[in-house]
Amino acid sequence: MIEIYYPHKDIEGKWQAHWEATRQFETADTTTRPKYYVLEMFPYPSGKLHMGHLRVYCIGDTLARFKRIQGFNVLHPMGYDAFGLPAENAAKKSQIHPRVWTEQCIESMKQQQRRLGLSYDWTREVVTCRADYYIWNQWLFLQFYKHGLAYKKRAPINWCEQCQTVLANEQVISGKCWRCEERVTVRNLEQWFLKITAYADRLLDDLNRLEKWPAHVKTMQRNWIGRSEGVMVEFQIADSGTLLPIFTTRPDTLFGVTFMVFAPENPLVMELVKGTDYEQEVKRFVNRVVLEDRFTRTAEDRQKEGMFIGRKAINPVNGEEIPIYIANFVLMEYGTGCIMAVPAHDQRDFEFARLMNIPIRVVIQPQGETLDPDHMASAYVEPGVMVNSGKYNGKDSVRAQQAIADDLISRGLGKRTMQYKLRDWLISRQRYWGTPIPMVYCSRCNIVPVREQDLPVALPEEIRFSASGNPLAQSRDFVETKCPECGGPAQRETDTMDTFFDSSWYFLRYCDPHNKVVPFDGKSVNYWMEVDQYIGGVEHAILHLLYSRFFCKALHDLGLIDFDEPFEQLLAQGMVTKDGKKMSKSFGNVVDPDDIIESYGADTARLFILFASPPEKELEWSDQGVEGCYRFLNRVWRFVQSNLNVIQEGGVAASQHSPIPGSNPADRELYRLVHRTVKRVTLDIGDRFHFNTAIAAIMELLNGLYRYALRDDADSKALLWYSIQRLLILLSPFAPHLCEELWAATGNPHSISTEPWPPYDEQAIAAEKMLIVVQVNGKLRGKVSVAADLTEEQIKQAAFQDERVLKHLEGRTVERVIYVPGKLINIVL
Repeated sequence: MIEIYYPHKDIEGKWQAHWEATRQFETADTTTRPKYYVLEMFPYPSGKLHMGHLRVYCIGDTLARFKRIQGFNVLHPMGYDAFGLPAENAAKKSQIHPRVWTEQCIESMKQQQRRLGLSYDWTREVVTCRADYYIWNQWLFLQFYKHGLAYKKRAPINWCEQCQTVLANEQVISGKCWRCEERVTVRNLEQWFLKITAYADRLLDDLNRLEKWPAHVKTMQRNWIGRSEGVMVEFQIADSGTLLPIFTTRPDTLFGVTFMVFAPENPLVMELVKGTDYEQEVKRFVNRVVLEDRFTRTAEDRQKEGMFIGRKAINPVNGEEIPIYIANFVLMEYGTGCIMAVPAHDQRDFEFARLMNIPIRVVIQPQGETLDPDHMASAYVEPGVMVNSGKYNGKDSVRAQQAIADDLISRGLGKRTMQYKLRDWLISRQRYWGTPIPMVYCSRCNIVPVREQDLPVALPEEIRFSASGNPLAQSRDFVETKCPECGGPAQRETDTMDTFFDSSWYFLRYCDPHNKVVPFDGKSVNYWMEVDQYIGGVEHAILHLLYSRFFCKALHDLGLIDFDEPFEQLLAQGMVTKDGKKMSKSFGNVVDPDDIIESYGADTARLFILFASPPEKELEWSDQGVEGCYRFLNRVWRFVQSNLNVIQEGGVAASQHSPIPGSNPADRELYRLVHRTVKRVTLDIGDRFHFNTAIAAIMELLNGLYRYALRDDADSKALLWYSIQRLLILLSPFAPHLCEELWAATGNPHSISTEPWPPYDEQAIAAEKMLIVVQVNGKLRGKVSVAADLTEEQIKQAAFQDERVLKHLEGRTVERVIYVPGKLINIVL
């Protein structure tokens, strides 16, 4: 541990108390200043900050402080995504109510956030598990329901027979229940959905408007939505009149179909095998495969698994009967949950056919080649010449696509269509700690929405967590109610909402957090939105960001807001690693932010987290890097304290005459360095988010101040004061506590947070010129004008680029170059 030179504990506590007492960071909606809304993704209140939290909060806070000083009206709020499974697990394990556990965790995290000196407007705090927030979840759900965007249908779910309950995916560990370790199966139950697919095209097309989003995030959303143009082809189940629509983007391969594959979770599978010898084996396969992660199942290197289910289908283009399989690589989410398999021309189909000994038929040959299906090492997926395709033989495969599609449509066997991987959003969760879905079930009136004036449907405080199943379903007081329409006995919906519902609009509530009439006032939300800068992990690139975009489009269509995209600019920060691995308890490489703050101070933690790496890259933790940042802050402290009298006198002098230097070289050099640094920091923070290079520039300025203080010809106290003031302002977004303390010490009566950001003078930055005489073998051959701050090597290069000099060097060998500083260069041949 290195010795502490400046009293960071006293300084940080002092200024945090001052900011709170003076309500420094509270934001007004009415102002003549331009608005800037900067937002970090709000956390789940686990009770303790980790370095990933620290990084995202420091990025956001630095930007918020920078924009305030630049003159913007900054909205920088914080809240907690407080519903979810961990609180319910804690209740079951420790017999503590989820609300109590959650509120304790929130208070603990908030204290850590305050210790970091984060400039949040805490009056706008949003906590999703409190009724004053989730009442508006329920209100929004009712608006969606009224407009056909919320509906109920049957869907497959994870089921634990031992616990008699539905399990979320995260409650299934290696195919077993997290609580009793019973093998989990799959059942079809009635579930609530939001109709996000109604917005698939807009969600996809409007990605082109998001010019300030990372390209890889937009690509992830495009792939998730997965729009494809193709043909829906009508196959038929053999020995049945059942038609089976299959979507394909490659009608030119229809003659090469040799089998069909269903997604295991396709409801038709169990109907097709019901009462057959295949039923039990199929059921076991389905229950095992559907629990696997969709990305794992469809990974290219994933071992293909499947089985024949004893049924066949009829290919409409040639009348052939083809066997029907189920396999792990087909998902219900895409197309109709069933694919036609063309092993000669699709790699996954090819691998599965080889595994299951299914015939392979080539229907597209490369130009000038002949493929032998028995000796193919992989599928041929490029265009070519049609073969084994009836009247289409010899045709170009690309052109044949159109002709085959037209033929199918004319015969009533197909139609052109668009398909999406995106599926409607299942929001039902069979657990207590979430927003109750505001619907009731009446034997006379069927499904009835709760009246808006009766909201919120509150979670019952008296609840048992020891019983099996959904705790809400066990509460008679909660379940039994009256029908809003007929007044007769009814039962409440006992499902709660997916917590992604909560986080899909919280950024709107920040704009008007105390409104008790509507979720947000249109004037306030239209003033602040869109969020100018949103910051969070790339792991949220799809679900949270996609759902938030969907909400904004739906709310816009309902007339509640004037915009339809939530986030103008997105920064997806990289993870924090140590010893080459992600920080994790399992790796034993976790660094506790509290330990760093205690030993080195919040400013050191903030500075290191921003200096060690660009924000979008991974950050490798370094104890030496932390100590280096701490030493730098100590150097700032020592310089100001050791020169305090001179600086204070300089402030007086600067009030009487301009600190702009005259002809003194030392003064001019420092003045130029100050303005060069202001420009670099301004551009690096505001335009590029290059916080690390901005900090490096401030370090260079401090080095320049130390050099200036040691020079015999440095005699301007006003310039020293002027330079220190600018260094502190530039450093304050990164290390606000230290800068506030030194700002006050140098004679400023107001907070540094209210001081305007300094402009930079391009004329001052431009280096002074000097004229260098160029000789060749001692004779004058030219003159070059160069910047006075160039190195010797740069000046020599300028001399060799002068055309008058070059003509005397043609065909000659240079033996050496003599440089007389500031005067001449002699090139000896």
